[in-house]
Amino acid sequence: MAELTPRRKAILGLTVRAYIETAQPVGSKALVERYGLKYSPATIRNELAALEEMGYLTHPHTSAGRVPTEEGYRYFVEHLLGEVELPPEEQLMIQHQFHQVRQELDQWVRLAAAVLARTARGAALATLPKAPKSRFEHLELISLHDTVVLLILVLAGGLVKQRMLRLDGPISQERLNRIANELNERLHGATSEELLDRMPLATELSRQLIMLARDIMRRVDGRVSDYIYREGLLHILEEPEFAEQESARRIVQILEERPLLESILAHLRGVNTVQVIIGGEGRWEALKDVSLVLARYGLENAATGVLGVVGPIRMPYARAISAVRYVSTLMSDLVREWYGC
Repeated sequence: MAELTPRRKAILGLTVRAYIETAQPVGSKALVERYGLKYSPATIRNELAALEEMGYLTHPHTSAGRVPTEEGYRYFVEHLLGEVELPPEEQLMIQHQFHQVRQELDQWVRLAAAVLARTARGAALATLPKAPKSRFEHLELISLHDTVVLLILVLAGGLVKQRMLRLDGPISQERLNRIANELNERLHGATSEELLDRMPLATELSRQLIMLARDIMRRVDGRVSDYIYREGLLHILEEPEFAEQESARRIVQILEERPLLESILAHLRGVNTVQVIIGGEGRWEALKDVSLVLARYGLENAATGVLGVVGPIRMPYARAISAVRYVSTLMSDLVREWYGC
């Protein structure tokens, strides 16, 4: 697209801001009156028409006013919004809330989602921080029956997974304890790729246990997080874009369907870098009526999670971006404190 003149940039920015605030198509006269512009309505009308021809605005058939297109919103976010921050008094209030909760990661993550939902006036999500690669901490083997054993696998960071294993023949609990102790001594700190290399002379049963542990760890590594906290769905269901049952169903589906969320979150790059996805960006059809403002938080080489805001494309981007950036930075500091870095 052709580069916008300074006047067109200003008019596009004001049009997007006015539509975000009112949810009503924006006309030239309304812009002049709302922002005290020095140009005539006719001049503004010509510029709005030019911006529509360039693909940044469109207008409903029943209205002479304009509304931003996805391209208009993207240009606004990337070129016109600038660096935005939450007011200092809101930052202090959020800090105070985090200092009030217990020193537990899941409580911090739950609070992060609640704070974002309230601050950005949208739906919010947050995942627990997770290591790039899970690491073996220790396992326990508990005999449940002559040939049935419960494997309890504990990974670094405290994640616990359990699996049932059927043996070829009975094995005493004492022997199971010896096997578990040997495995724990040799496998402590190993990634899923390193497990077999740590036990080159493993017995058939030990090898079977290692393969089972490796399968569990690979599944853990393939997931964004074992739990996604969600808050604020009612905020966006009150928006006019989601008044109809079908559009409301789609936004609920986005928040509830784990494979879709994992696909989106897996594309995020860089800790504390806020990324805005408007209308699915041509990759996610389910997001065609939705915008997401997301960021990773945590420690790049230790553990990272994701948090963000979901709302209509007519999202208050300045507030959403500033809230996500601030909370993600705060959460990174808490994770650093948790891991003692």
